[in-house]
Amino acid sequence: MISMNNDNKPSPHPLEMTVHSMPQSNSSTSNDAMVQRTKTGRWKMFIVLILCASPVIASYITYYFIRPEGRRNFGELINPQRIVPNLNAASLDGKNINLQTLTGQWMLVSVASGACDASCQKHLYLQRQLRESLGKEKDRLDWVWLVSDTVAVPDVLMPALKDATVLRLPAEQITTWMQPAQGQQLSDHLYLIDPMGNWMMRFPPGFDAAAAKKAKSDIDRVMRASASWDKAGR
Repeated sequence: MISMNNDNKPSPHPLEMTVHSMPQSNSSTSNDAMVQRTKTGRWKMFIVLILCASPVIASYITYYFIRPEGRRNFGELINPQRIVPNLNAASLDGKNINLQTLTGQWMLVSVASGACDASCQKHLYLQRQLRESLGKEKDRLDWVWLVSDTVAVPDVLMPALKDATVLRLPAEQITTWMQPAQGQQLSDHLYLIDPMGNWMMRFPPGFDAAAAKKAKSDIDRVMRASASWDKAGR
């Protein structure tokens, strides 16, 4: 551009221009801000995870630690709990089923030979009755029979097992997860598994109708404690 004087004649001196340098970004400040945003994001994610897990944590604290004085469990609490192993069992029709696919539900488990003697049949009957006694909550509990050998299950039992989960798994593999009390056999107990696959309780041997009422109280308590996060279905 050329400047003009008052007489509208071109000035011999060109318009002086001042060039200002572009503002320089402060890379150190920018990096600090990015680090701060990352830390903030991580804290927010951590808080979200804590909020999601808090019902589960609270239910276990309620059951294991905040108990009225004098209250006793009928079943024996397992500590530390044992998570369901990555083992393949077989259904009665020969299909392979991984035990870990059973998680997501409470499970009441019995163990016995396929021959299923009188004690085994009593356990199966009481498992079914305990589940039915839960009323509208029964769909949160599966009753499971782990057949510990290759003996054929009697046909006469099949109609009664239509709502049960029946799987074959050798006894030596079952004991990597659940174990009997000292001096007892696997088949002497019923076992309670939580929805995350943890073996958490073992009921005493000699399970009869009177014992079933006491066991129901234990099952009611743990299911109430987990009601906020455990829903029916897997």
